[in-house]
Amino acid sequence: MTSGGFDPGKDPQNLGGYPPPQGNYPPPQGSYPPPQGNYPPPQGNYPPPQQPYQGGGYPTPPQFQNTGPGAGRPGTLGRRFGARLIDGILVGIVVAVLSLLTGTENSILATGLFSGFLLFVYFVAMEVTQGATLGKKILGLSVRGPGGGTITLQQSAIRNAFMLLTIIPFLGGLLAFIAYIVIAVTINSSPTKQGKHDEFAGGTQVVEA
Repeated sequence: MTSGGFDPGKDPQNLGGYPPPQGNYPPPQGSYPPPQGNYPPPQGNYPPPQQPYQGGGYPTPPQFQNTGPGAGRPGTLGRRFGARLIDGILVGIVVAVLSLLTGTENSILATGLFSGFLLFVYFVAMEVTQGATLGKKILGLSVRGPGGGTITLQQSAIRNAFMLLTIIPFLGGLLAFIAYIVIAVTINSSPTKQGKHDEFAGGTQVVEA
């Protein structure tokens, strides 16, 4: 045992043979100056911090935009009416020629049969093969199937079936007129400009080409 009563061999913390400090010592006082000298900047490429806009706040993530085949802007009611008017004039010329050739120009039944059947065949054939009638092509419109794909024969036949109402004797013209009104109202009230006939066809749509 050494002087002072401390035995290094029994030191539990292995303090190197020195006795532990005695008494209570006050904490260090005063403020210490910051370290002096120039230190090198951090190495590596780091992305710059995101800067706020001038109006305040940070930019929001970009919104998803549909860029698929069905992403065209829906055709307006006025534009579609103009296209149907053009198509009606074209088919009407053919109906007039057929009526003259068959001698049925004064027969309402014959003209109704010609106009209803020819309109139906014309619209279906043009939509399936060309994606639009001549009137729609002139005004920059096209017909798409559900989901933006190509319209099928069945879908086109369903959406244009109301045109065949004019074949019904006496009441056909009135029924067709009512169908046009219903379709126009539903197109105007739909955010995607889809009429009742588009709904029956599974979701077809007329869009800007």
